[in-house]
Amino acid sequence: MEIAMVCTRVNLLILILSLCSPYKFIQSPMDFGPLNLLPTTIAASSDFGRILFHSPSAVLKPQSPRDISLLLSFLSASSLGKVTVAARGAGHSIHGQAQALDGIVVEMRSLPAEIELHKGGEGDVSYADVSGGAMWIELLEQSLKAGLAPRSWTDYLYITIGGTLSNAGISGQTFKHGPQISNVLQLEVVTGRGETVTCSPTKNAELFSAVLGGLGQFGIITRARILLQEAPQKVKWVRAFYDDFGTFTKDQELLVSMPDMVDYVEGFIVLNEQSLHSSSIAFPANMDFSPDFGTKGSPKIYYCIEFAVHDYQRKNTNVEQVVEAISVQMSHIASHLYSVEVSYFDFLNRVRMEEMSLRSSGLWEVHHPWLNMFVPKAGIRDLRDLLMDNISPDNFEGLILIYPLLRDKWGTNTSVVLPDSGSTEQVMYVVGILRSANPDEGCSHHCLQELLRRHRHIADTAGVRIGAKQYLAHHPTPAGWHQHFGPRWERFVERKNRFDPLSILGPGQGIFPKGSTGVSFRAVSSAF
Repeated sequence: MEIAMVCTRVNLLILILSLCSPYKFIQSPMDFGPLNLLPTTIAASSDFGRILFHSPSAVLKPQSPRDISLLLSFLSASSLGKVTVAARGAGHSIHGQAQALDGIVVEMRSLPAEIELHKGGEGDVSYADVSGGAMWIELLEQSLKAGLAPRSWTDYLYITIGGTLSNAGISGQTFKHGPQISNVLQLEVVTGRGETVTCSPTKNAELFSAVLGGLGQFGIITRARILLQEAPQKVKWVRAFYDDFGTFTKDQELLVSMPDMVDYVEGFIVLNEQSLHSSSIAFPANMDFSPDFGTKGSPKIYYCIEFAVHDYQRKNTNVEQVVEAISVQMSHIASHLYSVEVSYFDFLNRVRMEEMSLRSSGLWEVHHPWLNMFVPKAGIRDLRDLLMDNISPDNFEGLILIYPLLRDKWGTNTSVVLPDSGSTEQVMYVVGILRSANPDEGCSHHCLQELLRRHRHIADTAGVRIGAKQYLAHHPTPAGWHQHFGPRWERFVERKNRFDPLSILGPGQGIFPKGSTGVSFRAVSSAF
């Protein structure tokens, strides 16, 4: 064992020299004892956004959390300042957040997708112990076999457990159960120092809170204990249309005030025929909604609320009556409320159908200059006006989500940044501009840069005027990140210094840029 470890350290020394050299020479797999560092791949230098392409110098495909610990332990102990490491899950980032220019990308999907279910008895909680590299769809498929499922979801399930917990993880269930980071009982984390730590709200609590929503800055999540609940058999899925924004948001806030009846609430802007069609691919009901979108100079905008009620198919529950009791309190356009019953799995996996449709049309692997924001309730109408001032309904490709969340479902000690409430107001909104830009249909480099500029203008203006905060944030400068965190910045820096003092982790976020000074052979040798 000692000989193997010495060989591993020597080979890691070779790696460090290669990464610190202007002449990168990792061109074939390098066997570092228990580690096997591979040459870079196209996947390791790209993501769903297809905006930035930063190539690492090596890729680690770990077979266990120990592989990650070994790598980070060496890099931390070596006191070398240039080598960075990024954990990459399913590659669903937008702005290169899981990339590591000239560093090392850890492919988390290489970890065995271990899922262990624990079904609690009466009065006990049920949970799943899951690999950080497993995808939510895998957890759903396994947990449903036991009649269980996580409480909180994201809209898209083909992303990893560790990836969403490093951000927050939100969807239409968030108003009721909080984000995914509020539904975690325990984590296993490899810190930037290479230490493998089990943490929870009562054990190593500071690391637990830091990592949740921590943007990969403090450690790599290798295992998570996810809270489960009884899974319903069916879901009653309802859509209602509006032609007035105030009525639309009022009804959304009505729905989230009824958590005993409603299980899911989202909403979106209907800008044009494309947005109506693309959002309805997975909705199997026949909707007789053919609105007049006005003219190019005078467009007419519509809005859609979708909510869902779980159907456990018990004899004493009539879901139709529940939906009726809810809908009679709403003020949607007359005769434009539609409902359909689907399986719980199909409801949660609804975006997969949209993905398959886009893939078949060659519209999935295109640019995605998305922008997501948390917006105070008091500023949601101003945000809507700001969007309309900067978006043309005629040529918008994609979807704009708008739906409410409740502050009291979010922990106060995690690393997530929410807008300042300024009062006791519990409601805030998430707004997602989920835009596609296809280079084959005329959106060239110049077009993409213009879209990014407009989204940056929206984000900056919304931040200054109404106190909005980016979710899945991207800031081009450290100063922008400082402003993003505001009064939480000092705590974020303190946590960084404690758990990743050499700023090895998460270089793609651009929060703590590495120094540009060279590393000498003497400095490398002294690490031994």
